[in-house]
Amino acid sequence: MRVVIAAGLVLSLAMLNAAATTQDDAFQKIAHDYVEQYLRANPEDATELGDHRFDGRLTDYSPEARAKDLSTQKEFRDKLNTIDAPQLTGANNIDFRILKENIDYEIFRAEELKEPEWNPLVYMQSSANSLYLLVARNFAPAEKRVPNLRQRMEKIPGVIAQAKANLQHPPRVHTETAIEQTQGAISLVRDGLAALLDQAPQMKNELAPLQEKTAAALADYKKWLQNDLLPRSDGNFRLGAEKFRKKLRFALASDMPMEEIMKRAQTDLQQTQTAIYETALPLYKKYLPNADAATLADKHKVTAAVLDKLAEQHPDDATVVGYAQKVLAEATDFVKQHNLVTVPTVPLDVIAMPEFKRGVAIAYCDSLGPLDKNGKTFFAVAPTPKDWSKERKESFFREYNNYMIRDLTVHEAMPGHYLQLAHANEFHAPTLVRAIFRSGTFIEGWAVYCEQMMAEQGYGGPEVKMQQLKMRLRAIANAILDQSIHAGNMTQQQAMDLMTKEAFQQEGEAVAKWKRARLTSAQLSTYFVGATEHLDLRAADQNKLGKDFDLKKYNDRVISYGSPAVKYVRELMGL
Repeated sequence: MRVVIAAGLVLSLAMLNAAATTQDDAFQKIAHDYVEQYLRANPEDATELGDHRFDGRLTDYSPEARAKDLSTQKEFRDKLNTIDAPQLTGANNIDFRILKENIDYEIFRAEELKEPEWNPLVYMQSSANSLYLLVARNFAPAEKRVPNLRQRMEKIPGVIAQAKANLQHPPRVHTETAIEQTQGAISLVRDGLAALLDQAPQMKNELAPLQEKTAAALADYKKWLQNDLLPRSDGNFRLGAEKFRKKLRFALASDMPMEEIMKRAQTDLQQTQTAIYETALPLYKKYLPNADAATLADKHKVTAAVLDKLAEQHPDDATVVGYAQKVLAEATDFVKQHNLVTVPTVPLDVIAMPEFKRGVAIAYCDSLGPLDKNGKTFFAVAPTPKDWSKERKESFFREYNNYMIRDLTVHEAMPGHYLQLAHANEFHAPTLVRAIFRSGTFIEGWAVYCEQMMAEQGYGGPEVKMQQLKMRLRAIANAILDQSIHAGNMTQQQAMDLMTKEAFQQEGEAVAKWKRARLTSAQLSTYFVGATEHLDLRAADQNKLGKDFDLKKYNDRVISYGSPAVKYVRELMGL
């Protein structure tokens, strides 16, 4: 009898394994087909991800192509609905959910957001950025990259024509930014391709007429933006509460509802203001001795005075890149000496941000694409725009002072984005879903978490901790701004007051953030929500392991799964 039961059990297990294998195979086939069509339909993304089969193509923004893409998304959603998800095993179990969420997001973007109809910045991806991607990385000899460069330049007038046909009534700030970035694109076409073209002199001479033709087409487009589109750029930059709620859920891939995000942000704002004052108090006594008791009790005055004192030491346009290079080496040594997380060997270069990318953020990490076999990561730092006044430049660099550059380097490079994304590229699964559809909330949250972790370990002393807490205030303010602007009616003055009075930001940074908040929606929330989820995750693991908790083992494990939403990492870690 026992033998019969055992035999029946073995048979049942075999049937379950067969069913799981069948479902895994079916999902992997759907995922493979989806990724193939996605890369083909989004060739600029493919280049950035490291798949260079479509380097000569540009995205088709015609109504026909967009309608076809929407139909394709719905077809794949129907196919995924045939999968028995609980039967999936290993990485497929989570990657199925990631893919389904992303397909639903694409459908929402196509049916409700409809950005190609009102956002001129969409088309910059297919002009300047598509060319820059071929120039910035030495993934192939110039003789192979230049022909694709030619093909993309030849297609840019077509993209411009689609932009002119599609764009109706954009928000004014979007058109104004597109005008600025189009000028950067013209400079890129005329001067910024030399690094690649100089490697193939004969091709360079042959391409010169096309360069001028493309620059002229972009110049004509800039005039159209100024003379035709700008006068009718009367669209509302606010997304609206209903669309923002939906977009936030997709963009964050978090179970935290909009109302809870705001509630936690408001609470954290007060707690962080207290923490930064407590950090500032001994520094105030150090740098500004002989203060009376009444002054020392004024939390805002003490914090602002210390931040103002620290801001005196700052770089300028000529020195900011070099200083970031120096700080990168310092932060790397600190991470290694304190054994915080495994440091990768992928090369990292600190560069000046290309002109056409400026105007939205101070810095970014341009990581090696997950499909690239070899290459570098770039930590780009932006000098100020040429047309800024001397006073505004001074304000900007007081914000990005020597101590803030240290914290910024932690966020963008070590052990933030550069390190985490290098580890993510080492993750392998049966499909490319997790490699391609990375969670911005996980990525940004990790970087903000690293700022706090490094400060906890004593990196840069209390001066850098002041900047870390100030950046924490900024992340909190970002979430409040994002929701209050796009789901509410926050005015510019209210936004400026929040940033300058509550989060101690310089005027120049606050002006730039007001612009960025209007240009984007949901992205600014990723910093606060991601960091909150990461800190909650670490606390859960500490509570589970107690005295056996090891910070390096924890950090290495968290970033070993690629870049899925934090909720999936929690599941994988059994928390």
